[in-house]
Amino acid sequence: MKLFRGVMVALLAAAFLTPAILLAAYPEKNAVRVIVVFPPGGSNDVTARIVFNKLDGMTQNNWIVDNRGGAAGTIGATIVAQSPPDGYTVMIQSTTHIANAFMYKGKLEYDTMKDFIGVTPLAKQIGVLVVHPSLPVKTVKDLIDLAKERPGDINYGSAGLGSFVHLNCAMFVSMSGTKMVHVPYRGGGPSSIALMSGETQMTIATIGSVFRHIKAGRIKPLGVTSAKRVPQFPKVPAIGETIPGFEFTAWVGAFVPAGTPQPVVNQLNALLKKALADKDVSTKLVNATLEPMYMTPDEFAQRLQADYEKYGKLMKEIGVVK
Repeated sequence: MKLFRGVMVALLAAAFLTPAILLAAYPEKNAVRVIVVFPPGGSNDVTARIVFNKLDGMTQNNWIVDNRGGAAGTIGATIVAQSPPDGYTVMIQSTTHIANAFMYKGKLEYDTMKDFIGVTPLAKQIGVLVVHPSLPVKTVKDLIDLAKERPGDINYGSAGLGSFVHLNCAMFVSMSGTKMVHVPYRGGGPSSIALMSGETQMTIATIGSVFRHIKAGRIKPLGVTSAKRVPQFPKVPAIGETIPGFEFTAWVGAFVPAGTPQPVVNQLNALLKKALADKDVSTKLVNATLEPMYMTPDEFAQRLQADYEKYGKLMKEIGVVK
């Protein structure tokens, strides 16, 4: 009887200690593969290298950034979805991940909402509404008034159907009650060039992609898409100051395959939280026109669901999907 009780006590103790043991053990392998689903140089890649380079020193493990770009991030996402759910394959993806669920509906080899666990966002991307200098407007209100006076005369460029730029602009047009013509390009670079040349008259691009062009006076900023003004352009108002309720920001986040043990997810989340709180990391992100962003896995899951519903509704409203 005493032996039986002893065994039961040991089993119960093990049951309570197992999560802690798993938590402490991760990451025990030397290398963790961090798959960035876009090519080098973009916001996703920059964020990954800043944050995970910090984890290299924090954990004495190698966090290897591996760029697997193509098909709007779906190639890299497929690799991650099919990887072992052990925490040793991490995906870095943006809000494009949610948009792809609608853009490629029925064509993906994974389920966007079921085959991944969001660990935490890492950085926030904020957009800025910019116009060609020849457009006779100085404020967001001026632009709205002009667009209403000349319906269909103002062209806005984007980085392609369903892109952050496209959805931002479409939401602006919808909420402002104006009519503008969408001109899609094959990426943010060509879209910015079209604006600077006068081929289009307005766009809403990520701050980082047009920062130097604004500073050089090639294009004129009217408003930012965040709820508040940003340190890069403190004199530029938020669009929401003119259109109440307007806010459209993107995130760059870390994901792992579905089925990854919760203690591992929690430990990775804790490591990333610590890295994002580091002053050197936050400074580098801000210098790259990115804002550090952290959530618990539960909070991130709620944000993903909210974005899924928001993007699905918006993309149907603007006719990108049925």
